[in-house]
Amino acid sequence: MKLKSLLLAATAMGAMAPMAYADGHEGERGRDGEVRIIYWQAPSILNPYLSGGTKDIESSSLVVEPLGRYDPDGNPVPFLAQEIPTVGNGGVSEDLTSITWKLKEGLKWSDGTPLTSADVKFTAEYCMDPEGGCAQGAKFDGVTSVEALDDLTIKVTFDQPKPNPYGPFMGGQSPIIQAAQFADCMGARAPECTDANFGPIGTGPFVVTDFKPNDVITMVANENYREAGKPAFASVTFKGGGSAEASGRAVMETGEFDYGWNLQLAPDVIAKMAEGGKGVPVSAFGALVERLEMNLTNPSPDLSPETRATVAEPHPILSDGRVRKALSIAIDRELLVEVGYGDAGRPTCNLVPAPAIYASDNTECLTQDLDGARALLDEAGWTDTDGDGIRDKDGMKLSLLYQTSTNAVRQDFQALIKQSWSEIGVETELRNLDGSVFFGGDPGSPDTFQKFYADVEMYANVFDGTDPQAYLAAYRCGNEPKPDSQWQGENINRFCDPEYDALIDKLATTGDLEERGKIARKMNDMLTKESNTIVPLVDRGRVSGHAVTLGGVRLNVFDSELWNVADWYRIGE
Repeated sequence: MKLKSLLLAATAMGAMAPMAYADGHEGERGRDGEVRIIYWQAPSILNPYLSGGTKDIESSSLVVEPLGRYDPDGNPVPFLAQEIPTVGNGGVSEDLTSITWKLKEGLKWSDGTPLTSADVKFTAEYCMDPEGGCAQGAKFDGVTSVEALDDLTIKVTFDQPKPNPYGPFMGGQSPIIQAAQFADCMGARAPECTDANFGPIGTGPFVVTDFKPNDVITMVANENYREAGKPAFASVTFKGGGSAEASGRAVMETGEFDYGWNLQLAPDVIAKMAEGGKGVPVSAFGALVERLEMNLTNPSPDLSPETRATVAEPHPILSDGRVRKALSIAIDRELLVEVGYGDAGRPTCNLVPAPAIYASDNTECLTQDLDGARALLDEAGWTDTDGDGIRDKDGMKLSLLYQTSTNAVRQDFQALIKQSWSEIGVETELRNLDGSVFFGGDPGSPDTFQKFYADVEMYANVFDGTDPQAYLAAYRCGNEPKPDSQWQGENINRFCDPEYDALIDKLATTGDLEERGKIARKMNDMLTKESNTIVPLVDRGRVSGHAVTLGGVRLNVFDSELWNVADWYRIGE
């Protein structure tokens, strides 16, 4: 499939109406009262450009929206745009160097002012400001200009042919923000604009009325929402914090909440909760991978704040690929799945397990190999010289700090992995942090996953849409979090390889689908089996739960789970 044929194939999808789902429950906006949502990782900010945390991106999606989204099948659908631009409809140039979006007519911000192309242009300038540390910078990779051709038309130009031009303004990670509200929040000032970051003016179905970071968000229906009779709910209470188990109970046993996100619990626990009769679990597989990130920089507190956990200070242990591989092959992934996910998980060695064309045939890590791990550590010079069971080298113990967010499954994983590592002579200190803090992105906190003040950390991540180009581009040299980027950046483990960067650029200019798959698989393998800087563990099916009285829910693993909240409604009440 050649360059433009990828986009020609999307023409029909671009014409689709995004929300043509009859619910048989038409009426006035706000007719169904309150809907209650619980995320056990509490939102800490409502600006997706200042946080890569899923809980921040998804809570924000109730308020701010992109030009287009991905539906539960991974198809692009228009939201603020009239249609998805393609080569076939003239929205993407023949040479694939530009994409032109057309806004729907009459769109209004929740404050009643018109949304125009100037807001879209501003959004790009906001994220692309070199002093801003935009958490979604990879979305704008290769963009040379964003022009407002008229009030409804935006042209994005790239520095080379872009086979997948749906980076900027697509999906929950790249919504449009209001230029008037954020005008004084550019660059280094971005984190300082608390009012805007906590209460963005948006085009979505709801408006923030109160936001208590790491606790509760209250919202009311947006009276300027573009679809008559929507949302069905007059208000939202969005509760954050607690645990996945408490969230599951609150939806399926007590009925206190209507929707519970990411029920990361053992399968028998979920089944038992469902017996409560108040709610049902829903699940789907996408490309969500629980993984370990190996810090390639030194997180020692003995270093200066300017160089700690930066590329200026290589990691004294994990810079050796043999050590990283030993840690990977010592893990029993089948046991992790059995304990943590059951049928909702699959062992994987891939950062990108789907779609199939991008999934490597790498299975090397699936079989636990303790003897092979010990041999690698011997080869790397780590031996137990004093007989205490912990390897050492040059006076340093093979001791690692392993952190993750607080969650029952993750703590089980930590315990199992610590045990496996102890069997190969590795000492492991475990630390778990509140998810709201760990994923919060606060540049002043020492405990964020971006700052990475640990040797190893574990979390799950996923790309929106069906093309992993922007996801893989995150690991470009220089894209790591650091002090001068407000500790924002997507290259969490500080990986840097010029050969990898060349493949990022090659993928960006390759239109043939088979060739794109080949390049992406090579990139996946460089990050995983060749370097083991990322150690995939489990391909996770997404499991959430909703009340039996909540209609319209369509679980989406390719975009925000709350992508179609405007279509939710109350059943039987």
